[in-house]
Amino acid sequence: MRILVVEDEVDLAHTLHTGLTAEGYSVDLAHDGRQGLWMARTGEYALVVLDLMLPGLNGYKVCAQLRREGNATPILVLTAKDGEWDQAEALDTGADDYLAKPFSYMVLVARLRALVRRAATVAPPVLAVGDLSLDVAGRVCRRAGTRVELTPREFAVLELLARRAGQAVSKADLLYHAWPDEAQDPNLVEARVSALRKKVDAAFQRKSLQTVRGTGYRLVDDRERD
Repeated sequence: MRILVVEDEVDLAHTLHTGLTAEGYSVDLAHDGRQGLWMARTGEYALVVLDLMLPGLNGYKVCAQLRREGNATPILVLTAKDGEWDQAEALDTGADDYLAKPFSYMVLVARLRALVRRAATVAPPVLAVGDLSLDVAGRVCRRAGTRVELTPREFAVLELLARRAGQAVSKADLLYHAWPDEAQDPNLVEARVSALRKKVDAAFQRKSLQTVRGTGYRLVDDRERD
């Protein structure tokens, strides 16, 4: 089971990595908010342990963005901010649990186990646009039941288009979603869209990924025109 730990205190992050690995978890580390957001979007994580005071993008914003995108991965906030307002804001933003530093490692592990149990009863979201489906939790794309292999960046681009199906999505929005730490060059989006068209459209004689001139792209159920 994979856990993402987003913590800018390097020593604490490595301590958590060592301890949670000993508990049987596979642990990935991120040391700033933007990196953490990208990894949470593209990785198949059972849990996210998230600090609030992060460089680049604070934990509140990371949590809020993931929830806006429909990412239901359980989030445990682990932070030195232990005021009542801080806890309330984190939980209202979308966190599932909150543990203040300094913390009991035994309690942390117990809370992680509880979050895993709770999440097991909730079905992961699947986005569907016509016969194109995206299993967000499993990072699996299918067209008419056939699995389509996508890179993490391709999946991120297609995921945002699917979440806004039928709407024009700007290149800037796609850049920020798929490249939050390096959103500069729109050619990055164009290259991934070109690859996606070959994989999810051309290979199935479809035209669901449309160009919206002057704006960006739109994903539609092109069967409606058949």
